[in-house]
Amino acid sequence: MPHDFTTRKRVMLGALIFLAAADIALGAYGWQLASVPFTPEGEFTSRERLLKRLHAEIERAQEIRDETPKTQKDCDEFEKSLLPAGTGYSSVSAELGKIEKQSGVRLVDLAFKPTAIPKRSITEVALDLTIEGNYKNVILFLNAIQRSSNIYEVESLTLATNGTSQAPSNVVKVGLHLKTYFRTTP
Repeated sequence: MPHDFTTRKRVMLGALIFLAAADIALGAYGWQLASVPFTPEGEFTSRERLLKRLHAEIERAQEIRDETPKTQKDCDEFEKSLLPAGTGYSSVSAELGKIEKQSGVRLVDLAFKPTAIPKRSITEVALDLTIEGNYKNVILFLNAIQRSSNIYEVESLTLATNGTSQAPSNVVKVGLHLKTYFRTTP
């Protein structure tokens, strides 16, 4: 029996050493966790900023949704203000002739190139024209185009060469590329 008691004593001593080592290890782990700075306020602040940003995005999306009918109405009114395609070409030609006379330039060339935009029932019309006149008159012509009640988009201006040597030196020849739009449905 003394042998049996020695074995039990060794097992108990081993278990006691194991429990002491586990206790020391858990104590060290607990101390390490306690020494790590825990900053819930910093995390809270960053999440609060994120939440505010998300709320602002949602509010902006709601504003866009609320403004969409008004924007659609404005677009429809704009399209209705465009010249009808049936009379647009003659109206533009007449208006450019009137601006030509008022500004003192000479309209040398005028060409139309239509492009249909079927989903919007609009025709985009590219206008290529050439005018001649002194610098002041060319500027007056461009200002009149910008102030027109019709929509004209000036895409490019190019100084054209004057083919005649008899032209006065103060006369400039300018090539213009414009765009306008006509509605194709009433």
